[in-house]
Amino acid sequence: MMYVKSFRNLEVYKRARELSGVIFQITSGFPKEETYSLTDQVRRSSRSVGAQIAEAWGKRRYEKHFISKLTDADGEQLETQHWIETVMDCSYISEEVAKDLLKQYATIGKMLNSMMNKSESFCNNVVNEASPTDY
Repeated sequence: MMYVKSFRNLEVYKRARELSGVIFQITSGFPKEETYSLTDQVRRSSRSVGAQIAEAWGKRRYEKHFISKLTDADGEQLETQHWIETVMDCSYISEEVAKDLLKQYATIGKMLNSMMNKSESFCNNVVNEASPTDY
């Protein structure tokens, strides 16, 4: 595996961050009465996927902690899938849009599971984290 200097270079992180932006844009059009319920829930879970990946990266010195945080990220992507289905059930997005988002989140889930299965390759030889200017 090619060495990655930062969580920002992980394809799974990039995808999670991009999808959270898509979710933000979609939810911007939701009715105002959903602001503190559905809109907030789906935004928080979608944003948490990338945050958990970043946190996992910081815990690579301890393989079990790394896997635990990736498991949390996987849980958040599954929660986001639930909210996407709920959004579709409320007719705020089309079935086609929902299916596309669900497929993309499922891909993130597969990537996270692959990282968990290969955790030793991420956790061995941990060096200092790259600075924010390295991305």
